[in-house]
Parts: sequence; structure tokens; C-alpha cells
Amino acid sequence: MKYISTRDSNRTPVSFTDILLAGLAPDGGLYLPAEYPQISDAMLTSWRQLLAEEGYAALAAEVLKLFVDDIDDTALEAITARAYRTPVFDHEEIVPVTRIDENLYLGHLSQGPTAAFKDMAMQLLGELFEYELTRRGAEINILGATSGDTGSSAEYAMRGRDNIRVFMLTPAGRMTPFQQAQMFGLDDPNIFNIALDGVFDDCQDIVKAVNGDPEFKKKYSIGAVNSINWARLMAQIVYYVSSWLKITESNDQKVSFSVPTGNFGDICAGHIARQMGLPIDKLIVATNENDVLDEFFRTGDYRPRSSAETQATSSPSMDISRASNFERLVFDVLGRDAGRIADLFGTRVRAGGFTLAEDPAFPAIAEEYGFLSATSSHADRLATIAETNERLGVLIDPHTADGVKAAREWADKIDSPIVVLETALPVKFSETIAEAIGEAPAIPERFEGILDAERHVVDLPNDAEKVKDYIRTSIETTEV
Repeated sequence: MKYISTRDSNRTPVSFTDILLAGLAPDGGLYLPAEYPQISDAMLTSWRQLLAEEGYAALAAEVLKLFVDDIDDTALEAITARAYRTPVFDHEEIVPVTRIDENLYLGHLSQGPTAAFKDMAMQLLGELFEYELTRRGAEINILGATSGDTGSSAEYAMRGRDNIRVFMLTPAGRMTPFQQAQMFGLDDPNIFNIALDGVFDDCQDIVKAVNGDPEFKKKYSIGAVNSINWARLMAQIVYYVSSWLKITESNDQKVSFSVPTGNFGDICAGHIARQMGLPIDKLIVATNENDVLDEFFRTGDYRPRSSAETQATSSPSMDISRASNFERLVFDVLGRDAGRIADLFGTRVRAGGFTLAEDPAFPAIAEEYGFLSATSSHADRLATIAETNERLGVLIDPHTADGVKAAREWADKIDSPIVVLETALPVKFSETIAEAIGEAPAIPERFEGILDAERHVVDLPNDAEKVKDYIRTSIETTEV
């Protein structure tokens, strides 16, 4: 199994462990398998039995073996066993799936240490990083950007690990108090929180700018945990497989997924699972008021918004107007034409965007790739949270509410059951929950006292050079 960059016309092959530590490709592109492995009927049958008898970690190992050929099978099995276990996750199934309404299911992805779906990938990433760095006798300095959940998931997965530092950029004042407390309350010497004067897209741009300085990146061993890192998507493919297995009885049944979407990583994993042959019917892209992706799937126009145009909403982890992983989908849709992708995402996006409305490939996005989309407002979220709680006795967070609203919008036009992928537990968004149902959600016992912790965070301007100076100084003065 080799990997290629979405912008490399030469299709230069790279191994898994090299892209694991590199993150973004040197040409600015994103890595994908040179060819997607295919899931056979026999594999689905064996995986169904494996999940029932041995659980999620064993299934994860089998899926990973399809993508990783430079870590031996025994080591992969040990890695997934450490990543997906209780009490790290507070449910023995790791990703339980429950029926919440007729033909509507909830995939519970928030059982991990930070109560967000990002834990599903980050716990695996922490194990993979530690394994490979130990094998190489190397260290890595992870630079990431977060709109809320990626940061805490990454920090909880990497805290205290040898040979790893984490530098996490957050948009100042744009996260909920609970999200800030989860990150800024950590006092581990290898964790560095940076509050940037800007929005998430500014944070993401600085990550790309630092990665675009090859000399700095090499000298300071800069790596990535954002969803630009292929290993994140690889980990997320597993819960599409497990969710499909849990609500089907035979291998010819199809399932649709409705996915709250910001940076397009979560639903991109579903796209890849579908390309591998997992019987997925539709993939519903659920957006909030920052509806750049909804506009694209409806019209073919991709018009990323500026920082000033990106709204602060009650589903803040989706307040993103330039979705990095969207490049991976367009790469597949346009026949893996790396030259064209380099033009679209390397040049035209910076100039304001592009359109595929008249491209012969555009209709295939819905017809062949199964994509649909919908958008939600604050009022929609409040109504969905209130109705789902009152009628069904299920309390959901605002992002998951966007997913439920989108699923209901398309339910009458889809024959298959729909799994809404949960984003986080409601406790992370207490103000919105209280507005919707009249009271704040109960704080799970494992998070009691979190809001009282002392904060550890540095304020920096929206300036890549200032961020690099901080990273440089911190690395030179802190051992790991």
C-alpha cells in the first residue's frame, strides 16, 4: 500500500509511516492511497463475526491492515487494543449505535476522554506516533488548529507521551467555556496552547504556512494531527464499518449516514469507505450557517468565505469556510487529475474559489458518489434539540442536531436507514442546551470540576512568523 499527493502529477509513492509523521505533502497536497483497497463479501461476513465476538479494537486492526504494510500485523493489533479500550472509552462497545426514531439511528462517537468524536482518531494517532517515533528514535512537534474538539482530543491523546510536543492553535474567544477548560486546563510540559487573534480558518492557514516552510518543518520536526493527516481518516473509516455492521443483518443491505460537517474529514472517511465497497447508500453533508459546502453540493460553486464572513454560531466546531479535506473528494471526482487539483486548490481557492457547475463530473457527485447536503440555523438547532429531547428522550449537542435536521430533511427521499454520526456530548455546549430545553445538561461524573482548573494558554497575533518564533523558543527550552 502506497500513498500519493492530491497535487503530485508524478504520483510519487510514499509509505504509510512516512505520511503518518509528515501530515501535509511537500507540494501542499493531501495524501490518499494510490488505490483504495476493496472490501469483499467474505470480508464483511468475517468482520461481522469479529465485531460480535472480539469487539471494536479487533475490527479496527483488520481495517488498518488494509492500509498499513510497514507495521506488522501483531503490532497493529496491540496498537488498536491500547487505543480502543475501557476506561479510556466509557462504553465497552466503544461506538454503540442506538435507534432514536423510525429509520433514524445515532452513532455514539463521544464515549472517549474528551466527549467528542475526535477521540476516535486521536487515541489511535497517539499510539501510532509513539510506536513509530520509538522505532525511529525520533521526536515530533505536532502543530494543529482546532475549532473546538480536535485540540482537546489531540492533547489528551498525546499528553505525557515521550518524544512528542503539541502546539495547538485556537481561535480566541470562539470556543465554549467547557471546550476551553478541557484544553487550557492541561498543565503537561509537552502541551502548548495558543489563542490566536482570528477565526479557525486563520489558525488553519498558519498551520499550512508553517508546513509550507520546508526548512523550518524539517529542522523542528513539525507534524500534523488535524484531519489533513491521513491516519485520522483511516481511523474514522472503522466506525462507518462498525455502524453499518451493527444495524444490518445481511451484506446486501445499504445504510446512509448524516454527518455534521466542518472541515470535511469525518464525511470524507465515509466517502472512502463507500469507495472501498462498504454498502453505503447516501452521505448527507450537514452544515450550519457557514454553508460553503451545502452551496457547492447544490450548485457546483465552491466559494470559500473570508474570516470576516465566517459566522460565529451555536455549533462552533463547524464554523469553517475552507474545508481542507474537500480537496480529497474533488481529487477522486475529477479522475485523480493532480494538475487540475493543484490549480483549483493551490491557485483558484486563494483567488476566491471555483465552479464545477458545468463540468461533466459534477452530476456524478450525487448520482455516483451518493452525496446530498442540507444546512441549519440556530433556530433549527434549538427546535431539533428540544423536539428530540421531549418526544424521544434523547439529548443531543448542537452539531449533532444539525445532523439530525439534515437526516430528517432527506429521510422521505431515501429508502435506507440513516445513521447520524454524533459530534459531542451535550455538556460541551451547555448554554445552547439550556436555551433549547430550559436547563443545562448534567455534567458527567468524569468531568466534574473541569471548569475550575487554572488556565495555561498564550495569546498570539495572527502572524505565522510570530507562531514560528514561539514554537522555536518552546522546543529549545523544553525537553520531552
